[in-house]
Amino acid sequence: MNLLKEFLLDDTCSYLENKKQTTHYKIIDNCSADSCQNLIERGYRRFGKMYFRPICATCAECQSIKIDVNNFTFTKSAKRVLKKAKNIRTHIQTPTMTQEHLDLFDKYHQYMHKKKSWNYSKTTAEHYFNSFVSGHSDFGYEVLYYYEEKLIAVDLIDILADGVSSIYFYYDPDYADYSLGRLSLYHQIKFAKSSNKAWIYLGYYVEECPSLSYKSQYKPYLTLQGRPHEHEAFKWY
Repeated sequence: MNLLKEFLLDDTCSYLENKKQTTHYKIIDNCSADSCQNLIERGYRRFGKMYFRPICATCAECQSIKIDVNNFTFTKSAKRVLKKAKNIRTHIQTPTMTQEHLDLFDKYHQYMHKKKSWNYSKTTAEHYFNSFVSGHSDFGYEVLYYYEEKLIAVDLIDILADGVSSIYFYYDPDYADYSLGRLSLYHQIKFAKSSNKAWIYLGYYVEECPSLSYKSQYKPYLTLQGRPHEHEAFKWY
């Protein structure tokens, strides 16, 4: 592992209105799977070669959350989602970038801008590559979802020793009736169960942020206590 840069950044909160946010960033070249797991277990997220976590002094609303795979059961609703999508094909591979990826990514974010007032600016190939292709090492993957021959969703994940870390998911809103966000998570859980992996690391749960509060629906789950340093013990409850 080669730590290229480490810094703190104060900015407007990404999740809650009228709040500031302090984020700890590490830019790591050639990060190993073990080192990635070490950081994810302590509340970091990965975008490309960048690992980050909020460390706000006066706020603890961002809670790292993970699904307990072994004790997760598929509800009737979940089974309906899986059954409805029986004609959707998936393919897993190391992350790539094509014009099809960029067009789908842009279409999704325009849709979320209208639906949920997300900030929108057209992504560049460089930004996409740095965020979702670079730094995948031997543990980063993308799951491509196809309806017939059309790419309709991309799920970016890290497959670690004890679980799957969800990085980012985007989809074609024209196929929203397939509940693609839920479908991708159910597929992650099915993969984890079949691979004897105990956890799905879902990133941050923020109760007052609609884009993140949904994560508490996937039970049972645990949350990380505090902000342990890299060489400190960690506790999930």
